[in-house]
Amino acid sequence: MDVVRLFGENVRKERLARDLTQQDLAAKLGMERSYLSELERGRRNPTVQALGRLADALELEPWELLRP
Repeated sequence: MDVVRLFGENVRKERLARDLTQQDLAAKLGMERSYLSELERGRRNPTVQALGRLADALELEPWELLRP
């Protein structure tokens, strides 16, 4: 199982479920849209800090972004 890819897919799914664009979510987090895009595509390893910030912004527990 590729955890980085799984994380990215879950972030994208949860972002779309909240009708947010990458730009909207990135702005809410104070991060670059390109970094968020790379996370969603599984091309960047998320830091623990990024995992926590994304979970907070999406109103989830961090583990929910890592579940299959």
